[in-house]
Amino acid sequence: MRRNKMRVTGAVAVSAVLALGAVSCSDDDGGSGGDGVTIGFMGDLTGENSGLVVPPYQGAKLAVDQYNATNPKVKITLKKYDSQGKPEQATTLVQGAIKQDKIVGLIGPAFSGESQAVNPILNEAKVPSVTPSATQITLAEKGWTYWHRVVADDAVQSAGAGQFLANAGVKKLFTVSDNQDYGKGLADAVGKAVPGAQVKSDAVNDKAADYSSTVNQINQFKPDAVYFGGYYAVAGRLFKQLREGGYKGKMMSGDGSLAAGLIEGAGQQNAQGALLSCGCLIDAAGKTNEKAKKFAADYKAKYGSEVAIYSTEGFDAASAFIEALKAGKTSTEDINGFLKTLSFEGVGKPIKFDEHGELAAQDIFIYEVKGNTLPLLGNSKEAKVS
Repeated sequence: MRRNKMRVTGAVAVSAVLALGAVSCSDDDGGSGGDGVTIGFMGDLTGENSGLVVPPYQGAKLAVDQYNATNPKVKITLKKYDSQGKPEQATTLVQGAIKQDKIVGLIGPAFSGESQAVNPILNEAKVPSVTPSATQITLAEKGWTYWHRVVADDAVQSAGAGQFLANAGVKKLFTVSDNQDYGKGLADAVGKAVPGAQVKSDAVNDKAADYSSTVNQINQFKPDAVYFGGYYAVAGRLFKQLREGGYKGKMMSGDGSLAAGLIEGAGQQNAQGALLSCGCLIDAAGKTNEKAKKFAADYKAKYGSEVAIYSTEGFDAASAFIEALKAGKTSTEDINGFLKTLSFEGVGKPIKFDEHGELAAQDIFIYEVKGNTLPLLGNSKEAKVS
């Protein structure tokens, strides 16, 4: 996720939308009583992009509920801070979280823009954070001692998407962006990441409805694949016009398009076979590992919906703090010190941070539209178009 307001990448699977109502009305998760600590969750929980943040919140809440149910010595209260993805709102909230609520850690912020605003405050207060979804590259370059994330950044996504396209035999690539920071950066990077490919590029106006000029350029170039950098609303319109304009090659986009809205926008028939890249793992079938399968089953039992974008990463971010508490670390400094040495198998990926707070594992996952769903194809290193 990037974008100034934020950028969580992505996508709202159908289940995420269904899950929204259930969570946005809920109270803070308890677990209090006796000894306990408060951990915050910050992100757009009720705003226009809340469909991207409710799933990771639900994942984090599931982890906390399961931990508290084991009757540990130190229980967790998970407190929500609804920033609506606005940096100015997030900075006010985090000050209250630190001073009044005395959080020992923060899951989030969800988006990169608010992360840029909040983490200097957390760093000064020496409160550790683990974001499940902020992917902007420069976050790891700030020198924040108390910052971590459990998802690969946009540079890794570009490389993963490029590798996947190369493995799929793409020799001619046409990249299109919405000419915004996130979309242009991703499209440009993917264009450089397919070894030996002949590449042409164009941008579209994200407010426009007619992309015939771009479609004509693509049909003249006859690429093996079109990669769009941007969000699902524009991707849906572009993919629809491409198919209706006679283009028969591969169509691909990034985490900003990993949403049911892509299928709705393109039309189910036009969207079939469209490919999406994301650092998030959405694995309801347990295709990657047994822990992911159990997590998906627990998630569905609790919320009545399938795992969705960043729900896995929310669970793993909460689990990082839980591991610290299990080790007897309850102060902010002790927890942060523990996170520096943390190493465990999450439900999505191995969780271990480098010296900059970056996730050591650099996995990118590929999804493919089938029917009205977005099932996982696999890791970008080995996924094949079905």
